Amino acid sequence: MSELRKNLKDAIACLCETDSYITGTSISSGCELFLRFITLAALDHSDFEELKKILLQRGEVYLETVSCSRSKIAKIFRPFISDGAVILVHSKSRVVLQALVGAQEKGKRFHVYVTEAGPDKSGVEMHKSLIAAGIPATVVLDAAVGYIMEKVQLVVMGAEGVVESGGIINKIGSFTIAIAAKEHNKPVFVLAESFKFVRLYPLNQKDVPNNFKYNQATLLRHADLSKEHPQSDYTPPGYITLLFSDLGVLTPSAVSDELIRLYL
Repeated sequence: MSELRKNLKDAIACLCETDSYITGTSISSGCELFLRFITLAALDHSDFEELKKILLQRGEVYLETVSCSRSKIAKIFRPFISDGAVILVHSKSRVVLQALVGAQEKGKRFHVYVTEAGPDKSGVEMHKSLIAAGIPATVVLDAAVGYIMEKVQLVVMGAEGVVESGGIINKIGSFTIAIAAKEHNKPVFVLAESFKFVRLYPLNQKDVPNNFKYNQATLLRHADLSKEHPQSDYTPPGYITLLFSDLGVLTPSAVSDELIRLYL
């Protein structure tokens, strides 16, 4: 069992050192939870063959839970979208996209503003996906968030990681949008799968680990990260209205309790 744990940790380390469209935050939290979940089986079984079956079953349960999480979130979030709503979305998020497409398929009609989300312009990809699904959408400059905020009814964003305080680590610019939304008294809804809940308690941007803020190519290429632009930022819980996960609708203050349940 100890060898399996070591091999899994080596595989997790390898995944975390690989540049991917899946962020280091999501990989780290998802893998840590997977390791914790399947290795609990070792506590009560001494027979190796029986233990192996249980490990496989636990792995399949975990994968099934993860694969169904986005559809659960989309269903939970649907009532929060009203007909005629104008929604601001930041960058590209698969769970946000699925939620919006699901609402549109159920007859909801709304318009979406999508931030360009530089420097990689991932918001442009999100815009293309929304248009392909038949959802009216407009790309706006990141710098135009304050200007456009008065036109929207709600802000919806995904999360690369949900920390213990109920704050989120997400695409750079998320904190700026949340500040503008709070100034305009607009709700900020975060959609995130429970495997993105991470055991971390940052108090500011400096507390977020570098491997959560920069891709691996940047970390390997540059010793002085002060001259590099981070890919993610931290949004404190005070700027978030509600979090929607496959565990249900949560206030930011309830996240710590859910993390305890996940890791016990």
